[in-house]
Amino acid sequence: MRHLQNESPPDGRRPARAALDRAAIARIEERARFVRLETVRLISIAKVGHYTSVFSCAEIFASLYYDVMNLRPGTPAWTGRDRFLMGKGHAAVGLYPILANLGFFPAEWLDSYTRLGSPLGDHPDMRKVPGIDFSSGSIGHALSGGLGMVLGQRAAGRDFNVFVLLGDGEMQEGQVWEAALSAAHHKANRLIAIVDRNGYQLDGKVDDIIGIEPLDEKWRAFGWEVHTVDGHDAGALTLKLRELADDASRTRPACLIAQTSKGKGVGYMETEPGWHLGYLADDDAARAIDEINGAVL
Repeated sequence: MRHLQNESPPDGRRPARAALDRAAIARIEERARFVRLETVRLISIAKVGHYTSVFSCAEIFASLYYDVMNLRPGTPAWTGRDRFLMGKGHAAVGLYPILANLGFFPAEWLDSYTRLGSPLGDHPDMRKVPGIDFSSGSIGHALSGGLGMVLGQRAAGRDFNVFVLLGDGEMQEGQVWEAALSAAHHKANRLIAIVDRNGYQLDGKVDDIIGIEPLDEKWRAFGWEVHTVDGHDAGALTLKLRELADDASRTRPACLIAQTSKGKGVGYMETEPGWHLGYLADDDAARAIDEINGAVL
């Protein structure tokens, strides 16, 4: 678990990574399952929430926070940390359990999710939640924020990566492409965008609403280095993210298109796009939990 071993040495170099063996991959898979289970639990408190938007990026969360990103557990404000921003801020319910698990805030906060006075809202607030680097939820703004962080750290003489998770429906926002163009112009090589390509947005299929393909060619045309990966293959995903994070020779920003399934882990959610926002009654929640745990085949 790299996040327990990533104190930066005095010379500022990043620590060497352990091999990504079967045990390490299993750990990431287990953490992705943890994200899905906690999402079901927390939404049972709120009585409504974004199950499928979290489930499509659970492996992305787990890979970043338990292997790829340079972090110090218990020290969310460490200035040398890698930054993470979510354009799809409605997936915050899946990120909060990770931040609590890493000691960024008390785990007891989770039990108050969305309740009056709780710092944990449906969308993340960086002023209230330790470990949140950007208040998001207004779709299209996060890539601009990430670019600003890269340019700011460059001016300050710092050295960290900035990861930005974008929904594929978010590709329909003009500000995303303004930021993409600017990032390439400024050679923002520490900026890594991850597109959660699950195929759906609130109102239906992404490509039925406004087609975004060929997505990889669009990012390349804007001057980015582009890769595609199975976003649910914890091993392949983590290896590619490690490669992008550690590449000191890259002169351009990088985009990783993660091919995912909306609602991954719960079969009936994967085939029914209406679960973008919803609520599981007790029996349905129990069925979903069993499926996530592998008890339903």
